[in-house]
Amino acid sequence: MAVGLAIPSEGGEYNGRMTPFVVLSCMMAAMGGVIFGYDIGNSGGVTSMEPFLNKFFPAVDSKMRGSTKSGNYCKFDSQLLTSFTSSLYLAGFVSSFFASSVTQTYGRRLSILIGGVSFLIGGVVGGAALNVYMVILGRILLGVGVGFGNQAVPLYLAEMALPKYRGAINNGFQFTVGLGAISANLINVGAEKIKGGWGWRISLGMAAVPALILTLGALLLPETPNSLIQRNEDQEKTKLLLQRIRGTPDVQEELDDLIKASADSGNRDSPLKKITQKKFRPHLIMAISLPFFQQLTGINVIAFYAPVLFRTLGLGESASLLSAVMVSLIGTSSTFISMLTVDKFGRRFMLLFGGIQMLVTQVTIGGVLAVHLGDHEKMSKGYAYLVLTMIGIFVAGFNWSWGPVASLISSEIFPLEIRSIGQSISVALSFLFTFVIAQTFLAMLCHFKSGIFFFFGGWLLLMNLFIYLLLPETKKIPIEKIERVWREHWFWKNIVKENCVGSKI
Repeated sequence: MAVGLAIPSEGGEYNGRMTPFVVLSCMMAAMGGVIFGYDIGNSGGVTSMEPFLNKFFPAVDSKMRGSTKSGNYCKFDSQLLTSFTSSLYLAGFVSSFFASSVTQTYGRRLSILIGGVSFLIGGVVGGAALNVYMVILGRILLGVGVGFGNQAVPLYLAEMALPKYRGAINNGFQFTVGLGAISANLINVGAEKIKGGWGWRISLGMAAVPALILTLGALLLPETPNSLIQRNEDQEKTKLLLQRIRGTPDVQEELDDLIKASADSGNRDSPLKKITQKKFRPHLIMAISLPFFQQLTGINVIAFYAPVLFRTLGLGESASLLSAVMVSLIGTSSTFISMLTVDKFGRRFMLLFGGIQMLVTQVTIGGVLAVHLGDHEKMSKGYAYLVLTMIGIFVAGFNWSWGPVASLISSEIFPLEIRSIGQSISVALSFLFTFVIAQTFLAMLCHFKSGIFFFFGGWLLLMNLFIYLLLPETKKIPIEKIERVWREHWFWKNIVKENCVGSKI
């Protein structure tokens, strides 16, 4: 059976080059990734700091100090504690739908600006928190910011990039997520050493710094040509912007494709109604499946709770935070490798390779914990470092595959008429699934114990089969001609063919 046909890119390239204008614009927009990554690294570190736990979650602090008989796997099992982490993602889930309307009606830039402002306020509230309600309010504001940013920034990057560089530029968003996580983990290490027990305020409050940069940068960003055409802006104005972006006066072919895509999209039906049409069935399934599988790799278990896991393995507070730094460094380096290779090897290869790597490491971690870490025993340092190594390999696998590549595919597979709502569905579901995992993981760890890693391993096996059979290759296909991949895929062509009569591929 032939699966996942790749489409040759000959004749599909537009004129242009990678201009400094595009590089600077994308670097500024990708600061949205830094604030998201900062939050991921920040929350796990703060929730392992004893002064923070003692002030806001004293029951957890008591279990961690051994004042109760909780086993290794149940020390951090607290729904209130997980609410601190997961409230951000619930807020992001809700706000991403509002972001869709703003992005489509007023442009990508305004959504990025709203995201920056909300995250800025959330960082200030979190750093100044006096009680647990202020802490969670700060997280909710951060979630609104991340919801708007994650909806708009990948679209912005995909629409600004030339097709042959789209993978690298869009994966740059995930790279900046890694940079944000490294920054947060390093700040956590320093904050933990501050005498007086108020270092956690530095960790939470420093979220305002990248948010301020994003907010100021959003005021200077140009809008994307796709958005200008979609909002019926002057075509000559769009052409001048396109010439500046591509670094060449010969942009008529790309401009014509933008105009045609906008005209084909029409305005009679709402985007939400359009995406449920049969011709967009493959797009909708991918918009749901990719974020669903991405969260069930188990990455957010590692990202959110790495210091907590390391404390479970018997490492001290400082050692746990330093281990989290190491893991985030590995992840960011791997994302950089993905940026260099995704447009060469393709999306499918990267997802399958990383998926197998993560499957092997999850099963290995589960096996080691099952044999060498009981409820009340201490794991030897040798096995603890083996698990730490496996976690590093797992993180590397995710960060050159499902981390950046799944998000890349979600930003490039939708035609213009459903692009904003499609991205919103993908982002919203990512937040929803992340919320569920974040809210339930510590309870699952308590009840499943080492079996939690076999649970995620089973999902990794299933998602590899899904990618092999159902995901078409999209590398180097112009974003306005991406519909061709569905019409030549062995399975999806049977669903979309009735809508493609008379079309030329």
